[in-house]
Amino acid sequence: MTPTRALLLLLLALALPAPAAPFAYVSDEGSATLSVIDIATDTVVRTIDTGQKPRGIALSKDGKRVFVTEQSSNALSAYDAQTGARQGQAPVGKSPEGAYLSPDGKLVAVAVEESNEIALVDTATMTVTRALRMKGKNPEHAVFSPDGKWIYASAEDADSVDVVDVASGELVASIQVGMRPRGIGFLPDSSRAYVAAENADLVNVIDVATKKVVSTIPVATRSNGVTVHPDGKRVFVSAGGAAIVQVIDTATNHIVAKVEVGQRPWNMALSPDGKKLYVACGRSAIVSVIDTSTYKKIADIAVGKLPWGVATTAR
Repeated sequence: MTPTRALLLLLLALALPAPAAPFAYVSDEGSATLSVIDIATDTVVRTIDTGQKPRGIALSKDGKRVFVTEQSSNALSAYDAQTGARQGQAPVGKSPEGAYLSPDGKLVAVAVEESNEIALVDTATMTVTRALRMKGKNPEHAVFSPDGKWIYASAEDADSVDVVDVASGELVASIQVGMRPRGIGFLPDSSRAYVAAENADLVNVIDVATKKVVSTIPVATRSNGVTVHPDGKRVFVSAGGAAIVQVIDTATNHIVAKVEVGQRPWNMALSPDGKKLYVACGRSAIVSVIDTSTYKKIADIAVGKLPWGVATTAR
């Protein structure tokens, strides 16, 4: 290779963007910030200022943008994940909560409490394409099934989960699960959904094809957050009243482990490789980190006030 060609290749390599390190983004409701955690070191490497009361949080598929619901502006905002610059904002209605990316990355579903709607926001244009009316009052979560066919929506003042056909935008079912349904997680093949009912101390297992509850799992008090491991064999459920995360074996639908974490554990996310679980612990102002192979807590990371949600690039 000639020196000139070697120099050109070196310059080309330097011009290419460096691969993004894996990060976890935490919405700090009480301090109006996003805490950015380096997953390799489990340390906060920077913070991003947001509007007041950021709650729902989702990452674009390429990890370059963070979508956050902000109650001060009643909007979904998009931030540059690296610089923290706001890149767009979509008004969605009063008191937006959970935000969830569609499997194809084209939409964010936002649960809007005051209007009892799910707003679908186009991630390219940051505009609301549809507002879907829900049966349940004060919706908090609106989660896409991995195959993109369904949205399951939970509502604080309800005892059922609403099921939306994404293609038609129609509400096709309401499945009774117990009072105050909260977190929702689907198995990777979209065959089952796990739904926590906070006031009933239950996790409901729903057969997606029949839209029926096929099993109920007694869980600790005020269980709310639900995250499914990519292997489909384990479901993690946070219990706000017990300060633990419970691990459910999907083969038996039994709890196989309980891990102590910070106070008021809420929403959670897995590292991209599935090896660590990041748990927002609101009253402790920390994110607890769990090793998903040993079911041991390996770190408590100080973040902003009242951490509400966590997002990573894991699906």
